[in-house]
Amino acid sequence: MTQNSDSGAVQASRPHLAHWPPRVPREIPAAETTLWDNLEVSARRYPARAAFVFFGRKITYRELFDTVESVAGWLAERAGVRQGDRVILMMQNSPQFVVSFYAIMRLGAVVVPVNPMVRAAELPHYVCDAGVRVAIATADVAPELVHANGMLDPVDRLRTVLVSRYPDMMPERIAPEDAGPQAWSAWLQAPYPDDPLCARWADAVSAGCAPPSYPGRADDLVALAYTSGTTGKPKGCMHSHRTIGHNVMAAPLWNSICAADTGLAVVPMFHITGMLFAMHVPIYLGGTAVLLPRWDRDLAGRAIARYGVTTWTNIPTMVIDLLASPRMAEYDLSGLKSISGGGAAMPKAVAERLYDAYGLRYLEGYGLTETAAPSHQNPPQNPKRQCLGIPTIGTDARVVDPQTLRELPVGEQGEIVIRGPQVFLGYWRNEDATAQAFIELDGQRFFRSGDLGVIDEDGYFFITDRLKRMINASGFKVWPAEVENMLYRHPDIQEACVISARDPYRGETVKAVVVLREAARGSVDAAAIEAWAREQMAAYKVPRLVEFVDALPKSGSGKVMWRLLQEQEDARSAA
Repeated sequence: MTQNSDSGAVQASRPHLAHWPPRVPREIPAAETTLWDNLEVSARRYPARAAFVFFGRKITYRELFDTVESVAGWLAERAGVRQGDRVILMMQNSPQFVVSFYAIMRLGAVVVPVNPMVRAAELPHYVCDAGVRVAIATADVAPELVHANGMLDPVDRLRTVLVSRYPDMMPERIAPEDAGPQAWSAWLQAPYPDDPLCARWADAVSAGCAPPSYPGRADDLVALAYTSGTTGKPKGCMHSHRTIGHNVMAAPLWNSICAADTGLAVVPMFHITGMLFAMHVPIYLGGTAVLLPRWDRDLAGRAIARYGVTTWTNIPTMVIDLLASPRMAEYDLSGLKSISGGGAAMPKAVAERLYDAYGLRYLEGYGLTETAAPSHQNPPQNPKRQCLGIPTIGTDARVVDPQTLRELPVGEQGEIVIRGPQVFLGYWRNEDATAQAFIELDGQRFFRSGDLGVIDEDGYFFITDRLKRMINASGFKVWPAEVENMLYRHPDIQEACVISARDPYRGETVKAVVVLREAARGSVDAAAIEAWAREQMAAYKVPRLVEFVDALPKSGSGKVMWRLLQEQEDARSAA
């Protein structure tokens, strides 16, 4: 769709440039190198420097590079991975995640990162849609892949799952200050699955296989990051080395991060934000990242103090949780010079406490899987609270009328649209969805975010509502149609509608309004529905609230009136 701006004043007025960070370029040249090249350079430049710290063990850039080469050689020689093949990567933050991602890239293959909370019933779609034949996972989640593989037709099945145990790259003895909660032991120490589909990480590393010459180019597809939508079926966002690489180079410039910095890498790396800030940016710079496989406030507090963490990208709920720790006074945060994040608004009171106690301005940002994380960030010298910030380096963003696509002036609500080098190439094998995701404005191609917002007189963007039906639970995006599709598999559920409910900690949480089959009424309760859902879907998608009704409201055409249920829930919360 094409639309020309009818207001030269709107187009010409870019007041955010008056608030541009000092010494930060507005544009950067497009690089012809790849993400793999970044590791190769840093391993030569800083071979003895710690790339990552994991439960106290330091993995140097030389060790990281050598391990990547070994795993890449095994994937090519023993698993048959070739250039362009898609490979599932499914694990928590760990050195193995980094090694696997770069080993897949080393072969010119494509990484398909999958949330390790995803259950077996959800996995066949990723395997079939992306045409995956090889997966890499940790022992705690590998059984889900094995189970899912049995659900597939033989022609679609995986042929190999390379399995690592977290202790494969942990120290033999963990110091008390580096140890996670005792409850983590079950999945950290999970044994190798006894299944012929699975190969062992240690065997792959020691096999002595050498990879072929590197075939990559900047415009090659490197990651297929799945995001759901209104249809309920996750869609693969195609990113190249160039699209992700732009933000890898731009983000450190904006945030004044360099090789001397140490970051806290706790945002999940299967998610685009963690992938960028916890993995690719440190490797590009030659910096150090302290890896936490999951969030734990006291382990995070100790790590920041123990390793002199200087930069931390996070989700606001993590900061809220850390500041609420009764042991907070024990943690020295004085080394932190940069703290930023997104996915949810940072409460004003928490931001004020962070500044009053530590002199830290929390820098909120905005981005999507489709924009390789940030398209907007707050200027470090002049951030605004509960604000998306301004378009980042090389990025143009507008607010348009969702119907007419006319660009709107300051203060008028419309859809946020984005153009920049970081915008994805399109949805994998889904031309219709790709066509619907883009518009042409002033002769340029813009991505439709689906988020409604306004621009203030200073050119800062604020989100006001959503055009798409989506729930934001602690930064995790939950698409109601996907959860509804899973709930309809329950033998006692006749109908279901999923909406958002307010939550004091998560911001929003998932609520299911359910009509039970007549035979189940009175014998099935909310706890049973929740317990069943936990077996079928990722934990963050599970309805925390279940309301039983006799019938769902429907329009004259028979469609469920989800918006009416949402408005009723919002009114209850407000009251």
